[in-house]
Amino acid sequence: MLLELALPLTNPVLKFLLILVIILFAPIILNKIKIPYLLGLIIAGALVGPKGINLIERDNGIILSGTAGLLYIMFLAGLEIDLADFKKNSKKSIIFGLYTFCIPMLLGTLAGLYLLKLSIPTSVLLASMFASHTLIAYPLVSKMGVAKNIAVNITVGGTLITDTLALLVLAVIVGMTTGEVNTLFWIRLTIYILLFGLTVMILFPIIGRWFFKRFDDSVSQYIFVLVMVFLGAVLAELAGVEAIIGAFLSGLALNRLIPHTSPLMNRIEFVGNAIFIPFFLIGVGMLIDYRVFFNDLVTIKVALVMIIVATSAKFLAAWFTQKTFQFSADQRRLIFGLSNAQAAATLAAVLVGYNIITGETPAGEPIRLLSENILNGTILMILFTCTIASFVAQRGAKNIALSESLNAESDILENNERVLIPISNIDTIDELINLGITVKSKTNKDGLYALSIVDNSIIDNTSDKQAQKILNKATITASATDNRLQEILRYDSSIVNGITSVVKEQKITDLILGLHISKGISDSFLGNLTEGILTKCNTTTLVYKPAQPLNTIKRHLIIVPENSEKDMGFPFWIVKIWNIAKNTGAQLVFYANKETLRFITQLQSKQSLDCTFEEFSNWEDFLILAKNFKQDDNLILVLSRIDKPSYNNTMSKIPTYLNKYFKETSYMLIYPMQAGALNSSKIDFKNPTLNAPLEKLDQLGKSIARLFRKKSK
Repeated sequence: MLLELALPLTNPVLKFLLILVIILFAPIILNKIKIPYLLGLIIAGALVGPKGINLIERDNGIILSGTAGLLYIMFLAGLEIDLADFKKNSKKSIIFGLYTFCIPMLLGTLAGLYLLKLSIPTSVLLASMFASHTLIAYPLVSKMGVAKNIAVNITVGGTLITDTLALLVLAVIVGMTTGEVNTLFWIRLTIYILLFGLTVMILFPIIGRWFFKRFDDSVSQYIFVLVMVFLGAVLAELAGVEAIIGAFLSGLALNRLIPHTSPLMNRIEFVGNAIFIPFFLIGVGMLIDYRVFFNDLVTIKVALVMIIVATSAKFLAAWFTQKTFQFSADQRRLIFGLSNAQAAATLAAVLVGYNIITGETPAGEPIRLLSENILNGTILMILFTCTIASFVAQRGAKNIALSESLNAESDILENNERVLIPISNIDTIDELINLGITVKSKTNKDGLYALSIVDNSIIDNTSDKQAQKILNKATITASATDNRLQEILRYDSSIVNGITSVVKEQKITDLILGLHISKGISDSFLGNLTEGILTKCNTTTLVYKPAQPLNTIKRHLIIVPENSEKDMGFPFWIVKIWNIAKNTGAQLVFYANKETLRFITQLQSKQSLDCTFEEFSNWEDFLILAKNFKQDDNLILVLSRIDKPSYNNTMSKIPTYLNKYFKETSYMLIYPMQAGALNSSKIDFKNPTLNAPLEKLDQLGKSIARLFRKKSK
């Protein structure tokens, strides 16, 4: 059978091959001349599309894939946003959202009335197209590692506001044109939107938590996420707003259930950036018709007005935001770059307006709410704004990323952070490895170790094979998150000796031990831990019993003993707790005495985390806290080696309490580094410069170092 090579291509294999070639080579070629890959895909789409050399038609397949890509962009924006920052900066997001909606609405309406001589409804609809924007540059910003910058955070939050308002304007104008705007229209629209918002933000997390608890298959989890994205989009359309709003809210709803360091998050980003989002960008490019530059002066005039007004309005909104919140010039570039691109809601509005016929000319030609000149001008505006947005966002993100890398110097903690996870039970591997990835520094890509110990007194090859099988599974789990796991297979007659020897040889700083899900703390385990590992290794030691996946935990209840802040290892374990909260979005509830709480609160003020603080001083009343324990909570107990500053006699009863009252729940025991214990690394913690790394650690600043110095006196 011969291939059909007539243009446009109809053979699905050839079409898909061509698109994959574009996705592969367009960014590579254009990046050499400093053109952002997003713009490269749009240009490639214009070249091969029906208005270029007509290699591929913009058929239903392209439209379907492009729609999925657009929803994916909005979903990722909601999924990657830092909810603690989002909550903290909600007022800033509202202010920016109003800036970036009101300014384009004002300028756009005036331009439509006085420059383009349009009617009031058409001018208002045109202005709403300027007010909305699409986060085209978000994948680029995310790739550069600045997605959590406050400028990005408030821009993403403001996008929800301005796009919703712009699409509501579209609904109202369409209703007015068709004569449907009345009291019933407003009541129905309000009820539908409220029902839609409550359904997504309340029911979606409940459904997601239920699913993730019961199904751990990677494929099933990914398909479930896609189902929720498109379900949210469908519900949005049923409510009378655009599908992109539903996709964004779906991302917010599932945000806490998909940790940023998890394999699932890695799969979501990978598939989106490799397939869905490029399809959308190529589809946008196929709408561009370069011939209008030469064939129609009216279209060029309309396009110039639209481009100038839309770009100026978005720049003014970014400039006002910068001045209002004292942002830097690069943060303004980020805001402008993310908010200037017109695509999704703009296309929706112009196509709806183009299809509404308000009358006929004497010659019988239809009079459209938005004329063909505005339609063509919109396509040119999309090309121009996407181009400007890509370049400006790239420059701002690059400068901010460079600045952050210079400020976050490679401190002694991150360079020496080495996390060891001894593993023996294949059922707990995933949870232990995921915990290790969650608590470690994000810059630590090579300091994760998995240890499997084989009894050298047993002559049995099956033990070697089983140990290697366990290590291989651990490596696969880590690689799914783009982290390198170093395997260690050790022969020793004693598990404790094997662990402590590896801790010394590899200069391990953090040790993660696992308890079986269905078992508690046995006397033998506790004895080996306290008499063996804790006395021989001065490492931050975490003992974890997972009763449910870490990403389904809603709250972490951290019980901190008196004088804990006086332990040399205090800053090291608390940063691990912060990393858990940052990567999972769960709430932290600290229980400690007044003095310790005051100290933790001072440190916490520098962090954008969801935290509450409860005074608790008598460890004899430990069981009273059990009343506050809810489903989907995780208990974290900070303990101490005997005779250290934070030790109290009640700690000896903790294992009994846990086995009796917390057997079916998740909990974690933390033993900090403490003065006087044998040190396993070459870091000199007695050196007066101990606080130097703390100054850099997590960018807490010099104020934290002074606090630690003050406490140590």
